[in-house]
Amino acid sequence: MNKIRLLHVAQCAGGVDCYLHMLLAHMDKNRFVHILVCSSDYPRDKYENLVDQFIQIEMCNSLSFIKDVKSVRMVRGLIKCYHPDIIYCHSSKAGGIGRIANIGTGIPVVYNPHGWAFNMKGSKLKSLIYLWIEKLLSPLTTRYINISNYEKLSAIENRVDKASKMKIIFNGIDIDAVDKALESSVVTRASLNIPDEAYLIGMVGRISQQKAPDIFVRVAAVLKNILPNAYFMIVGDGDQRYEIENLIKDTGLDGRVTITGWVNNPVAYSNLFDQAVLLSRWEGFGLVLVEYMKLGKPIVATEVDAIPDLIVDHENGLLVEMDNVEQVVNAITEIINNDELKSKLTTNGMMRVKALFNVQRVADEHDSLFMKIYKHNKNSKKGY
Repeated sequence: MNKIRLLHVAQCAGGVDCYLHMLLAHMDKNRFVHILVCSSDYPRDKYENLVDQFIQIEMCNSLSFIKDVKSVRMVRGLIKCYHPDIIYCHSSKAGGIGRIANIGTGIPVVYNPHGWAFNMKGSKLKSLIYLWIEKLLSPLTTRYINISNYEKLSAIENRVDKASKMKIIFNGIDIDAVDKALESSVVTRASLNIPDEAYLIGMVGRISQQKAPDIFVRVAAVLKNILPNAYFMIVGDGDQRYEIENLIKDTGLDGRVTITGWVNNPVAYSNLFDQAVLLSRWEGFGLVLVEYMKLGKPIVATEVDAIPDLIVDHENGLLVEMDNVEQVVNAITEIINNDELKSKLTTNGMMRVKALFNVQRVADEHDSLFMKIYKHNKNSKKGY
């Protein structure tokens, strides 16, 4: 059988970039040809050995009629040039551009929203616009890949499309790559000016409204008076960094909170944590939670969106209400004061990663789905 030609369309970097890179590295190279059409946010050298064609085009993150029309025309030209068997769109903007560009070609389109845009907390009008865009584009979608139960249920409840078109493929991590990153890491507490005896509580994520870094700092401000040796770390960067740095100063946390900025090996930093948190206000999946579990870190996370698909309260982590500083403080201190609970959470977390969240399982499920779609489309063209 000839190799199946997959044309990937990706705009948003960050978590989607990590997801796509891991997926491409583990899919069966004897079955697929990969053509990646992406925004300038994707580094060429990172994908050179993973794809057969790497094409960057202008794709903006926000809604822009003129720029989006230009992007649609460019993607449509590439579809006609490469004649893919299947188009795989990653995230909302790429999902819109790819599906519109494919109108009338008869090529199956698989769309992975990586967390619905209409579920993001913010303007109700903007959420409604995103929801109606998804509904309008649903007839152009062959199959959806949902990365969590929450994402699928949300689509059904909001009548985005039929449940039969939704396929849940839980996200995962490259367990071997995590081990290699730790082996090659030179990151230490000393290199970050953090005392060896410090009790380090950290978060990995974008410094933005979604990840609630303000709540993290407010929790730190309470804990510094309870735990004299507590230090805190934010691994990441983002549009709210200046605001968060000012909050750190205002709460008297200078010298107690480290912000690393963007780093190439975040697991090497989170491996230094004594406790890990994810205090998101909304979350499509929360892949960093899987990394925390792999590293054997006790976790405190908010009980929002897809997070309960990963964390079972008091089994492999503690769940708290969104924006509830007191609950977060109590959960962190509960873990500190209960060694038996800490051991239970970390042991169960490591077992859960091995059983459910290995990226090879993610790749195998993609392989199977794409083979099924390809064969069905071929048979349909033959009139079977």
